[in-house]
Amino acid sequence: MAGSVSARLGGQGGASGHHRFDATGEAPWVRYTLIAVAVLFLTLFLFVPLASVFYEALRKGVQTYWEALVEPDALAAIQLTLTVAAIAVPLNVVFGVAAAWAIAKFDFRGKNLLITLIDLPFSVSPVISGLVYVLLFGAQGWLGPWLQAHDIKIMFAVPGIVLATIFVTFPFVARELIPLMQAQGSEEEEAAIVLGASGWQTFRHITLPNIRWGLLYGVILCNARAMGEFGAVSVVSGHIRGLTNTMPLHVEILYNEYNFAAAFAVASLLTLLALVTLGIKTLVEWRARKETEEAAPERPLASLPASMQGQAS
Repeated sequence: MAGSVSARLGGQGGASGHHRFDATGEAPWVRYTLIAVAVLFLTLFLFVPLASVFYEALRKGVQTYWEALVEPDALAAIQLTLTVAAIAVPLNVVFGVAAAWAIAKFDFRGKNLLITLIDLPFSVSPVISGLVYVLLFGAQGWLGPWLQAHDIKIMFAVPGIVLATIFVTFPFVARELIPLMQAQGSEEEEAAIVLGASGWQTFRHITLPNIRWGLLYGVILCNARAMGEFGAVSVVSGHIRGLTNTMPLHVEILYNEYNFAAAFAVASLLTLLALVTLGIKTLVEWRARKETEEAAPERPLASLPASMQGQAS
């Protein structure tokens, strides 16, 4: 086999005076060309648009920029965006951990259906998901008359925005944890249960430490999508200024009103949040990789409390 490969390569890498062939490398001009293309692409489609956002936001001066951010409708949009994220992200964490635990650790009927449902928001347009809530809770929807009779307002109010945000963001935590927990297996959890650990002790001392970096990574992605969601929220919000406009919706309204300085000011704040999220994501990836490289092989029960480990002797 080695001889045939060597023959096809023209004898490169043999014992003769030929130069050794690096199967994993490329010629320098190929590497430099690929790097130049990548840098050019990032410059045109990432760096230039980002720079233009901040340029347009600050073009009329810092005073105008600050006034656009502290304007009452802008403050209401910022507060609503943070409130919706603060509600949606913890709920998705609970659902994501529970779903990942069930899928990775147990076999049950309907497992494939659950995985399909988790992936559903990835394949359905956010606008369609917003329309689903309109059909359910709108004035002419299935539950609309009952909600109106009991003075319960979901559509064009904060509850509808929260529901739409939860729908479009709930796959992120689960999808980060499922492959991680499947790769880790269930041997450590089974050993803990054999030693008398309760379900909560097993989760706290075994499962959670093993998935903490993947969980944090999923939370970061979920939070970023929750703050930047536009399509589904646009359908269910009603675009009521000062009440149901999140930051992306407020940017759209300002832009449609030709108030470009204020629109780019709020957009720059969203961009800063995205950059902070990217920085935290990079830090988490680096910390997780460093911990993985430095961690020595441990016994399966090493993460159990000392009192529980003693029972194994």
